[in-house]
Amino acid sequence: MMADSLLLPLTPLTRAEVEDFLYAEAELLDSWRLDDWLKLLTEDAQYLVPPNDSPNGNHRSTLFTIADDAERIRQRVIRINDPNCHAEFPKSRTRRMISNVRIVLQQGNELVVTANFVCYRYRRHERIREYVGQYRYVLRRSGNNILIRERRVLLDAHELGSLGSVSFIL
Repeated sequence: MMADSLLLPLTPLTRAEVEDFLYAEAELLDSWRLDDWLKLLTEDAQYLVPPNDSPNGNHRSTLFTIADDAERIRQRVIRINDPNCHAEFPKSRTRRMISNVRIVLQQGNELVVTANFVCYRYRRHERIREYVGQYRYVLRRSGNNILIRERRVLLDAHELGSLGSVSFIL
């Protein structure tokens, strides 16, 4: 018997399963468990924050606020976790609200998912910052796990200067 004949087709993920995953990710980020968050990423993961005027742009030909591959994401987490990282010491308090989760496409072991978000950031001696927008994910199923292959953050702000530093994971 061929090994391929033992492979069963993947059962499609439900919106509730995807929501639970996104809520768990938000909890990891809000509690600054960034090393645990890294475990949710594929080896070829990307974390992208495109400019407002080109939300669907390609980071190779457009200047992005953030365009990190897996290695740069790991380096970003190392820097943020370092107590000498003055931009996040002491750590900001964040609280993410996620809504309108939609599975846009489910093909093979990958899903394209969108979700609206609000991320409140509380930092001492600063006004409260609200980051509003949409997450666009490419998620990959690996066995019983869901992993993030791409996390694109589309900010709705007309201009980004008033939002301050983005020294944390949006």
